[in-house]
Amino acid sequence: MHPKLFEIPVINWPVSTYGPMLVIGFLAAITLIRHLSKNITTYPQHITNAALYALIGGVVGARAFYVIHYFEKYQNNLLDILRIWHGGLELLGGVIAAITVILIYMLYHKLPIRRYLDILAIGLMLALAFGRIGCFLNGCCFGKPTDLPWAVRFPYDSFAYYSQINPNLERNRPEPQLKLPTDYFYYTDLSGRKYTKPYEELTDIQQHEVTKGKYRCLPVHPTQLYSSAGAAVLCLILYLFWRRSQKSQNKLFTKPGSTFSLMFILYGIMRFFIEFLRDDNPFEYNWWAIYKGGTISQNICIYMVILGVALMLIFQELKLKKPNS
Repeated sequence: MHPKLFEIPVINWPVSTYGPMLVIGFLAAITLIRHLSKNITTYPQHITNAALYALIGGVVGARAFYVIHYFEKYQNNLLDILRIWHGGLELLGGVIAAITVILIYMLYHKLPIRRYLDILAIGLMLALAFGRIGCFLNGCCFGKPTDLPWAVRFPYDSFAYYSQINPNLERNRPEPQLKLPTDYFYYTDLSGRKYTKPYEELTDIQQHEVTKGKYRCLPVHPTQLYSSAGAAVLCLILYLFWRRSQKSQNKLFTKPGSTFSLMFILYGIMRFFIEFLRDDNPFEYNWWAIYKGGTISQNICIYMVILGVALMLIFQELKLKKPNS
């Protein structure tokens, strides 16, 4: 975990590692999309323009999802919502917002939507692979405690550490996973969430205990890296599927839009099962949840799979009706 890349001198503005990883993923995705779209458009600037708008929309969407998800952190000081440099983005919200922005852009410019979406799907998975590495460096999206040999320990004062030293009723966990003595804490908010003292204010013995002793963070699944590797694999699968569809669009499920539809199906399935290993998202029991007791993301994934299957079937029919699309 390395949440802060560096700090801008004079103004003391911290630059997180999450942002640069998003930018790297964005640039990699744009490069790939521009390369794959050579046979689709004679004006590749459309790709760059759409991507820039999608980046802005994606950041706004990712921030909005995070704020909605953890609104209790901001309800006492709404201006903190704007302090995005402190971290707090959810990739799923970013992906949904980015796709929406791109759809609006392509509709406005009357571009071949389904062909662009197919290529976009491949680029999105590449961007996600880099973005999840940013999550790992930031320490968010952490996994459950485990004894597996590849488990990782996050440092004192990390997201995972705060989760482990507090109960989490939203995940049906009435007791903390790691019980700290009271003299390690300095503040308890109205919801009962406890906050530890800054590391510098701990005694030498306490510092040893939270870094090498019995009060250090429990080892957890590196779910961010699982997601990153999974996104890279999906990027490759979607690319191979797309290439196959370019060679023959007369076969079943090779029509324009099929690769985009497959992205929803495969990503929804992958994320659904990774959620079983994550330890940050609350369980959902509201009326809209198909899987009551699953996380918000798991229920969204179910809808994503349903949407992907529906789009796959719809796009097959559209091709028959509009052979020149």
